[in-house]
Amino acid sequence: MADAIGLLRPRTVIGPSLRAAGEWALRFDPFPHVRIGGLVRGTCWLILEGHEPVLLRAGDTFMLGNPPPYVLASTLDANPRTAEPVWAGAEDALVRIGPESEEDLYLCVGHIAFDDRNAALLTDLLPPLVIVRAADPHGGRLGQLIDLLATEVGVTAAGGPLVQNHLAQILLVHMLRAHAGQTDRPTGWLGALNEDGIGAALRAVHADMAHSWSLRELAEISHMSRSAFARAFKSHVGVPPLEYLIQWRMSLARDALARDTLSISELARATGYLSESAFSTAFRRVVGSSPAQFRSQARRPPRPAADTTTGDADTRHERDRDTRGTAVGVDEA
Repeated sequence: MADAIGLLRPRTVIGPSLRAAGEWALRFDPFPHVRIGGLVRGTCWLILEGHEPVLLRAGDTFMLGNPPPYVLASTLDANPRTAEPVWAGAEDALVRIGPESEEDLYLCVGHIAFDDRNAALLTDLLPPLVIVRAADPHGGRLGQLIDLLATEVGVTAAGGPLVQNHLAQILLVHMLRAHAGQTDRPTGWLGALNEDGIGAALRAVHADMAHSWSLRELAEISHMSRSAFARAFKSHVGVPPLEYLIQWRMSLARDALARDTLSISELARATGYLSESAFSTAFRRVVGSSPAQFRSQARRPPRPAADTTTGDADTRHERDRDTRGTAVGVDEA
């Protein structure tokens, strides 16, 4: 999991916390990747398009994966207003709705964005909504993390952005663990890590990507026959073992080429290929361009993005590094 999250280059945006009283509803636009939040105090409804409304209570934590528009509301019949201008009016890292003396809700949220080149490694595994209740085996730990994160957002202290960034990523890891334990459907490498045999093979692959792995070796590590290992691996991960190996190698290659850390011949050896030509052929088949073309494209400066006013407020906070929120990347930390 650490390998995958490191490769995703997560960038954390901790938005202002929400404290509210009375009747209210906020509508959030779609946004990429992951949002994580939790209730420190009170209750509210989370209404996600295509899903039944969910009542969140104090101590509950939620994770949204590439979500469609959604609403947070005090009641199901409250008339929602656009969240962006409300978020833009934050003061001292807080958004307040209703009289301060009557506040009965305290919500903390964060947005985690990933490098687009490899974001699908995680986002393809996530449903639009994961809820971890306070009573869940993981719930107490997650509730503590949300409480700590909310406290850090509400104070100005040395190292605050660094603490917020790491707390958000720890929260992400625990949410992913909780999700993998909640579902019985294939969850890719995420769920397979919990399986003794398959997990051992995955850990071996990630520990030595330069090794020329064979199905026989991986099956032996898992203490299974080749046929049983291949069936179990595909059942848990969703793709055959050697296809997973190729996909992971190409994810590493995309990251290295984008950052220009290795020559193509060095990268070929580092990802288990005996020759540069064999690596280039595999890269072109998976990515659709040669390694040299991909690296050249990645070196080009990005085109300026149009500054729209319709996006989610957290997305704008990430782009502008607004002082009402905090954006920190792994490399910066």
